[in-house]
Amino acid sequence: MINPPIRLLLRMGLMPLGYALLETRGRSSGRPRTTPVGNGRRKDTFWIVAEHGQRAGYVRNIQRCPRVRVRLRQGWRFVWREGTAHLLPDDDPYARQRRLSRFHPLRALNAIVVRVMGSELMTVRIDLNPLPQRREHGAITDRAPASATAAATRSPRLRAGH
Repeated sequence: MINPPIRLLLRMGLMPLGYALLETRGRSSGRPRTTPVGNGRRKDTFWIVAEHGQRAGYVRNIQRCPRVRVRLRQGWRFVWREGTAHLLPDDDPYARQRRLSRFHPLRALNAIVVRVMGSELMTVRIDLNPLPQRREHGAITDRAPASATAAATRSPRLRAGH
């Protein structure tokens, strides 16, 4: 009921505060599947409390392929972060929600919705890959210089790794 309008806003590039977009690989089709989730980011770890546990489609996708992406706000920009998901059926989802929502009213609201709508809460931990860091003109940036990218695509030698 809540996911379709949130998913639409996220696809339009509007990130409702307190939400992120999780991308998994379909367990049968192998196609990317996106699901709005509460933003449980803590540094390079992203936490989710799945409302329906093992019955949630994205949880079953993670069981099949734990490589995921999360689209979240980083400063003023929205970025995709890749990572590896881990299902934690032995973790206490209620305690996890309390820790994540402390001092975050939007996370607290999401925790209430998950508890009310959920049937079998389960914690999912995503270890986010570090952002690539490159030096460009004395500043650190997260993307390769355009000249290096263009040269690599033009030169068959560079593409082949010679």
